[in-house]
Amino acid sequence: MSAANELLAIENLSVGFHTYRGDIKAVRGMSLTVGQGEILGIVGESGCGKSVTAQAVMGLLPKENSFIAGGRIVFRGQDITGADEAQLRQLRGREVAMIFQDPMTSLNPVLTIGYQMTEGIMLHKGVSHEEARQEAIALLDRVGIRSAKERMGAYPHEFSGGMRQRVMIAMALICRPKLLFADEPTTALDVTIQAQILKLLGELRQEYGMSIVLISHDLGVIASICDRVEVMYAGSVAEVGTAKEIFFENGHPYTQGLLRSLPRLDADRREPLPVIAGQPPDLSLDIQGCSFLPRCPYAMKVCRDVRPEAVPLGENHTVWCWRAYREQQEQGEVSARG
Repeated sequence: MSAANELLAIENLSVGFHTYRGDIKAVRGMSLTVGQGEILGIVGESGCGKSVTAQAVMGLLPKENSFIAGGRIVFRGQDITGADEAQLRQLRGREVAMIFQDPMTSLNPVLTIGYQMTEGIMLHKGVSHEEARQEAIALLDRVGIRSAKERMGAYPHEFSGGMRQRVMIAMALICRPKLLFADEPTTALDVTIQAQILKLLGELRQEYGMSIVLISHDLGVIASICDRVEVMYAGSVAEVGTAKEIFFENGHPYTQGLLRSLPRLDADRREPLPVIAGQPPDLSLDIQGCSFLPRCPYAMKVCRDVRPEAVPLGENHTVWCWRAYREQQEQGEVSARG
């Protein structure tokens, strides 16, 4: 991806948390780029650092016990890694917005939807209450809330889960942000509503020209909408590529394990579902080599001693794996002999 097309670039980011057990290194040398108008998926097991990465960009990490140990966050060419609260308030909502996993806990239960919408519009745009109200109604109507004018007086508990998520999307669109983080936006929704929310996100991407970072552990959701996919494991990137490359031409054993563990309609139901053996590593410990080593069926000595280097498998496809490096070297030797 060319630098001119980059909206967001995270370079070797490391984030930790102070706890009674010691420091937890939740994100370890994370790097990613998001292009203009692109939908990037971040997938991985719970606890791999997906949400922490998004919160670091938004400046939403808890100040009492979190810290950025290294790396840079560059948004539209500006380094925002050390931005103060005033700068972050200018960024949040206007340039970057976020949809959280559980809209019921993100909305204030004692305030009407209309109050919460108009408050944000007046704060960011400095318009009158009536202008803010009209814009809020238009936004709710755009995201598929029927009878939007009447529903402005309703409270969050009077909406279904899918409708609350639509409200959160409408609130995120108040200032037409350039970048939208969607953190598990379809969790706990049934498949029909899930498909509607994903369709809505795709339409809004086209309509507003914004980029979306979709965070999920659901590979089906990722496959249905994303242009590129980053697979995270233990706070680092394991593999990145186009959606087609990740799902059909993957090169990391962790990515392959995730895909094998998906239920298949054509599989023998008498056979147990394949799983990735073992547990993710303790993130309070230093990891010298490959973090996937204890669970990898192809582990070698070098995997224990040295952190994997980036191995390019294509123009946009990269894997961090010594096995892929060895296979590439062997193929090169065969080609040279041939």
